[in-house]
Amino acid sequence: MRPYEIIHRKRDGLPVPPEAIAELVRGYTEGVVPDYQLAAFCMAVFFRGMSPPELRALVEAMLHSGEVLDLSDIPGAKVDKHSTGGVGDKVSLALAPLAAACGVKVPMVSGRGLGHTGGTLDKLESIPGFRTDLPVERFREIVAEAGACLIGQTARIAPADRKLYALRDLTATVESIPLIAASILSKKLAEGIDALVLDVKVGSGAFMKRPEDARRLAETLVAIGAGMGKKVSALLTDMDQPLGFAVGNALEVVEAVELLRDEGPRDLRQITVELTAEMLLLGRVAADRDEARRKVNAAIGDGRGFLKLCEIVEAQGGDPDALADPALLPRAERTVEVAAADRGLVQAIDAEAVGLAAMALGAGRSRLEDPVDPAAGLVVHKKVGDAVEPGEPLATLHLGRAPLEAPEAVAARVRAAYQVGAERVPPEPLVRERIGPEEMA
Repeated sequence: MRPYEIIHRKRDGLPVPPEAIAELVRGYTEGVVPDYQLAAFCMAVFFRGMSPPELRALVEAMLHSGEVLDLSDIPGAKVDKHSTGGVGDKVSLALAPLAAACGVKVPMVSGRGLGHTGGTLDKLESIPGFRTDLPVERFREIVAEAGACLIGQTARIAPADRKLYALRDLTATVESIPLIAASILSKKLAEGIDALVLDVKVGSGAFMKRPEDARRLAETLVAIGAGMGKKVSALLTDMDQPLGFAVGNALEVVEAVELLRDEGPRDLRQITVELTAEMLLLGRVAADRDEARRKVNAAIGDGRGFLKLCEIVEAQGGDPDALADPALLPRAERTVEVAAADRGLVQAIDAEAVGLAAMALGAGRSRLEDPVDPAAGLVVHKKVGDAVEPGEPLATLHLGRAPLEAPEAVAARVRAAYQVGAERVPPEPLVRERIGPEEMA
């Protein structure tokens, strides 16, 4: 079936044979099918969606467009975690070493920040010397020896996704649930994992701002993963305000280290413990959720999680001393406080606006090829439910070397992100819902 016919059928809401989808992906990966035809296909999918057989065919075609790792010779369950992206979401930096310290192998292929959301790779690369561009062979070795390794997507893993992601970003089709699902699962299943935990963010700072959209994405991912023989579960977690206090790469590394040293923000710890516990359950190193939580908290309390992060950082070329001494991490030369204008209680925070403010300081990027400043970002001091007095700092800006906007403009963004009123509004639950095969039966 020619690409034109596939596009035509999808545009009109007619079923597309799985083998035709596989041929389309193969042709696009090899450069035979041009960008403009894939762009038309993506837009048709955006409006028409995909049936389960079509989506599974898309995932399998993207998965097998490159190498699928075989980690079966490495003892233990291989479990990864994927977040759909948020503001201040540094969970992976603590979760991977904690899961490894508890006996789960974590082969993690992570992404970079884009727009208002941060990226695990950018955060890790703010640690001096840390390499995320390791060859697949070294990736395997570190997973086997240290228990976890965090790298970027290589040319050998799901190359169709690398091309398609860039095209979706340019054609306003990023939010399509079938295309999101195919992108996530093709990368993650190529890692050679046995199970996958999904952190599907919902709220003002997430791509999925409505609970019903987040739930639909989670259900799609769980169902397709199960259909391909993998144990997959999803937690719908709150992103109506930044997670923790730090937003920015080196700043978030510091906060993740604080968590591993039994300190840090309570919300970050709760989310990290819940997601790591889910990994232990899927990896069968805990009998039930309470035992899983106890194991994770014990790995925080006795320092094993922190020592494991040091081991991983050293194995990937980084300086573990920078974890013990934050002065060795990139630091902004100048900070500016954002003062509150009104008295009252914080009723809401526009997390996306906070993320865009950090981006304007140099902490993020609008295109994948843009550089980021590892020292840039901000630290919020007030969260939903906190009392505020006029002149009291809402946040502190850490100015990058070449911010995109003047500090006054960024401060105005942050101030406008806060809604302050007389009545206390309780924050949303951090974990809104769990979705697994049993919930969908």
